[in-house]
Amino acid sequence: MSNKVSLKGRTARHMVRLYNHFPGIGKKAQTGELRKVLTEKENDWVVPEGLKLNVIELDNCTMELLTSPESQEAVANEDYVEIEATSGILLHIHGGGYYNTLHNGYRDMAALYHNLSDGLDVLSLDYRVAPDNPYPAAFEDAISAYKWILDNDYDENEIYIAGDSAGGGLTLALSLYLRDHNMPLPKKIITMSAWTDLTKSGDSYDKNFWKDPVFGGSKKSLVYMEGYYKDNDPSIPYISPINGDYKGFPPMLMQVGELEMLLNDTTDLANKAKEAGVDVTVHIYPGMFHDFQMGLYYYPESEAAWEEIKTFLNS
Repeated sequence: MSNKVSLKGRTARHMVRLYNHFPGIGKKAQTGELRKVLTEKENDWVVPEGLKLNVIELDNCTMELLTSPESQEAVANEDYVEIEATSGILLHIHGGGYYNTLHNGYRDMAALYHNLSDGLDVLSLDYRVAPDNPYPAAFEDAISAYKWILDNDYDENEIYIAGDSAGGGLTLALSLYLRDHNMPLPKKIITMSAWTDLTKSGDSYDKNFWKDPVFGGSKKSLVYMEGYYKDNDPSIPYISPINGDYKGFPPMLMQVGELEMLLNDTTDLANKAKEAGVDVTVHIYPGMFHDFQMGLYYYPESEAAWEEIKTFLNS
């Protein structure tokens, strides 16, 4: 991929910077308050033609299972939906700094994961969030979602996990837990702009402080909010998976933008995993920002990232 940023990519970056720094809304955008309001007001998501969406209630959270009629048979009863699994599945863990819930942008991503994977079921986890539900709430919900998959007859060799930002951190923390407790690991792992170091020890937190169009220029953004780990040590691996041991992990694809304050959260962890013998593909996208893949196919850099994901899932 060329180091040159496309016109549409530069425009997207400019719009993201405006959204996060515009007078009057910038502070609310950087702390996640604006996203919370927008999520509460958004219209019901329109399920793409040919797909089904089943809402699954766990004890403490909700999940949404996106399927095609060919891959699933769902039987609705009074109190639950019974799923007959006949294909592989991807557990999709959304971002939002541990403060924001599942929204339609992530549902669009779930549909894209389904399409690009040639039909994997996609289970989107709407985990509990801070500040009302600090660690280990979201972490426990991720474990519960994975156990649900194992309890519903999916092939243990055809489970994938993907997450962005905080969801990327949860993806890795969950995988560490699975390995530590001798549970089946996913076949492959995908992270986008993963938040893996809540202690913020990487050089990029300083080097990209004024370059990052999402979190840059403020120490009141989601990156600096402590409500998720609260009274816990943020350096423990299940909170900051950069401190984990990656021996025995499956292949991983880790994408990150060049301008991110969280750049080292990906690159340092990837280097650590490589040293442990893990097959890791790390791709730094020139000129790109945090979670740029949420642009789907609207600009070349995001399109290239999703095409890379397609190749990774199907190889």
